[in-house]
Amino acid sequence: MKKILIFMVAALILTGLLFAQEYKGKGRAMGVVTDEQGNPLEGVTVKLFYVKGQQGFSVKTDKDGKWVAAWIRGGQWNIDFEKIGYAPKKIAVELQEFQKNPEIKITMVKVEGLVVTEEIKEMLEKGNKLFDEQKYDEARVVYEEIMAKFPDAYPIWKNVGNCYFAMEKYAEAEQAYQKILEKDANNADAMVAIGNTYLNRGDKDKAFEWYGKVNVDKITDPVVIYNVGTMYYNNSRFAEALVYYQKAVEKQKNFTDALYQLGLTYLNLQKNQEAINTFEEYLKVDSESGRADQVRAFLSYLKK
Repeated sequence: MKKILIFMVAALILTGLLFAQEYKGKGRAMGVVTDEQGNPLEGVTVKLFYVKGQQGFSVKTDKDGKWVAAWIRGGQWNIDFEKIGYAPKKIAVELQEFQKNPEIKITMVKVEGLVVTEEIKEMLEKGNKLFDEQKYDEARVVYEEIMAKFPDAYPIWKNVGNCYFAMEKYAEAEQAYQKILEKDANNADAMVAIGNTYLNRGDKDKAFEWYGKVNVDKITDPVVIYNVGTMYYNNSRFAEALVYYQKAVEKQKNFTDALYQLGLTYLNLQKNQEAINTFEEYLKVDSESGRADQVRAFLSYLKK
């Protein structure tokens, strides 16, 4: 196990060094967003985040539901799709810089039970703009104005909570997230968010109590599943992390971060054959990055 630990430390160091890079390069990504009936969705905000560089930017879909992101680096990207009245969508993809990337096709589901009027849309876009500009308290005021006028729009309490969270006001953030649970007692995102407030307050026991309430089968977003798994992993709770990483990979087969962490989790649980299988799957998705070299080093050691 000593050799394995050395590999893990090296991997963490290399990852940390890569985070300093910027996202601009010579690559190009494109895609199309439709509703459940296959109709193109105009005005979807597509947020692209380059994992290694810890930077990103946004574009919007046109009248044909199409979007283009040019001049980007290859590597792992997290992409969020957001449109008022539709459930947000998150994916993680490996994009190529010097090869043509396949078109990314996304279907967005209309949110039931929340009628988004033009007034709500205008106010929400104003709040989101302020949030993106890191004017969190001003954004919070806008979101709370929406709730005062439209109390049935309870999902927006998450936006309020996120503002408090960004300002490190974790007790207030928890109160906002709790308001979602008053309307939807099984809302997984709210439970995870509350857990995060306790984790940031240094109360790990309470944080994991909340994470433990989440039914992983009810979470549809692989990034949320991955993030909960990472909370467990970073606190050496590998058995719990395993469940979440497995589910994240099940939801998105080419999720390289989840595959990588799943392999490391198997290593920590001394399940070497499962680690080998997972790392081999990783290389089918990513065979050229610096992390792929680390994976090959793991495999070389494990197969001795």
